[in-house]
Parts: sequence; C-alpha cells; structure tokens
Amino acid sequence: MARAAGVSQATVSLVLGGKWQGRVAERTAVSVREAAQALGYRPNLAARNLRLGGTRTALLVVPALTNEFFGGVYTGAARVAAEHGFGVVLYPSPEGIGPARDPFDSARATLDGVIASSMAAEAVEALRGPAGGGALPLVMLDSAPLPDAGELTAAVNHDVADGMRQVVEHLLSLGHRRITHVAAAVDSWTFRVREDAFAAAMGAVPGTHAASEPAALTVMGGQAAAERALTRPGPRATALVCDDDILAAGACKAARRLGLSVPGDVSVTGFDDLSLATALDPELTTVRLPAQELGARGMSALLALLEARPLDEPRLPVHLVSRGSTAPPSAPAPPD
Repeated sequence: MARAAGVSQATVSLVLGGKWQGRVAERTAVSVREAAQALGYRPNLAARNLRLGGTRTALLVVPALTNEFFGGVYTGAARVAAEHGFGVVLYPSPEGIGPARDPFDSARATLDGVIASSMAAEAVEALRGPAGGGALPLVMLDSAPLPDAGELTAAVNHDVADGMRQVVEHLLSLGHRRITHVAAAVDSWTFRVREDAFAAAMGAVPGTHAASEPAALTVMGGQAAAERALTRPGPRATALVCDDDILAAGACKAARRLGLSVPGDVSVTGFDDLSLATALDPELTTVRLPAQELGARGMSALLALLEARPLDEPRLPVHLVSRGSTAPPSAPAPPD
C-alpha cells in the first residue's frame, strides 16, 4: 500500500490509524486512503483493538429512527468515524427522550464512547456508566450536558435560540403582531431554549401579543394545538410558529380544516427543514439545521475526548429559509 501511494510505511500507519492530523499533509492522507480502497484493504480490527486497548466503536443514541433529522446526524458521525477507523452503532432509545436502557449486555465493555442526540444527559447514564467509575466519554448533541460532568463530557449544539429569533424577526418584519407558538410538549433542552427565545424575541417589541399552545410531537398533535390556537376567543393569531416541521404540517392541516388559507389568513413556520417542508403546499418557511454537520462535529468531539485534545465547541449557525407559507397579514392586526 505504501508503494502504491508513494509514501512510507510509517505514513500509511499514521493515516490508517487516524493519527495523521498535523503530521501528514491532507493531500497525502487522501492518497493513502484511495490506495487502501483500490487495494481492498480492510483492517484487522481484532488485532488492532488488542494493540490499542479499545474497540474503536461509538454508540449514537437518538430518540427515534422515524425522523430523518437523526439519519442526517448518523451520516455525519459515521463519515468522520470512518476517516479515523471507527465504527458507529446507531441505537434508538426505547423511551424516546427518557432513560435509555443498555442495548446489549456489557455495552460499556464494547464501546469507546457515547454520542447522544437531542436527549437529556441523565437519559444516557445507564449506557455511559457512573461518574468516577470508568464512565465512557459522552458527547451531547442538541442537548444540555450534565453539570459538573468532568473532562469526559462535551456538548455540540445548533444555535437554536438564534434560529427562533430569526423566525420571530421575519414574521415581525412582515407586519405580524399576534403570534402563537405551537410548542412541542417535550421536556428537553432544545425545546426549552426555543420557548425562551420565542418569549424573549416577542417581549422585546412593544405592541405584540404572544401566546403558546403545547402540542404532542406528531402531525395530529400539531393540528389539534393549531385548531385550539386559531379558535380561542378574541382576535385570531395571524401567524403560528411551530417547534418543528411535523407540527407545522399539522398546523397547515388545521388551517385548511377551519377554512383558512396559508399564508393568506395565517402564516405558518417550522423548524429543521426536513424533506416535508418542500412537500407541503405552499412550501414551508422553516429554520434549516445542518444535521450532518452536527453529527460530524459530535464525532470529532468524541475523538478529541478520547485523545485528550482541546475541544472546540462553538454553536453551529442555523438560518431561516423563507418560502411560501409566510406573508404579510391580510389585514392590520387589531390593537389589544
């Protein structure tokens, strides 16, 4: 392989061992990986694990497999893992965001670390192991880490608060003043941040009227919450801000059932920018979250923890994608 790539055996070892950064040029590393692929190289994992004292396997825990967002997280994590000779096992928690049980006996003995996406840190303690007792490194994605968790914990998050601020500013700029938040009835960090950011953005502008309607995280849940929001006594909201695209789909369905048009009578926004966002008619204004980048950054953070390297944990930027589901209100909002 060294002969095929035109490099030394030591260089091949560094690249295939995932230790080339800062020691081998990126172009050279690419050449080595291409040569390995062309020659059909497969590492002897058993021998390498005995030599390195680890399994080079990470566990990615997600609330569900039915949401394409988590598929993107896995894709990004697996890509970075493969570049460093790691594998990623994907595990949906049976209780959603609740405590995750061990997916198999002696899980900690077969893992080098855990990545948890959109879950509470407490929910993965059973997988990670007790602090101070050989706990596995843990990287939280789109989640709040455990307080005082020590050096073996990191967090990589989207800037969801800024995403919610962008949504509210967009609607305010269109002239909306009566806006209801269709809030996911899920007790997790990411949805609490969205709720707080919505309240803060609305509260910063005089003359606005903010309301909140909790919703189960399903299309039907979004529909029911939107119907309540649009039929409550008093002046009707002119815009619905939904915590994700699934809820927004339900909100659009509710508007149609009530004989209202989107965006003529009510504007609707989502969050995540799933494929669903462009399947709706009109297409959905939503906040794009780079799921693959989140997964890639999470795996990179886990590798840094394993190698005791400094961590770079900036919030990942998000941006609003404006589409046809938002427009100026059909009539000036009535005064309170």
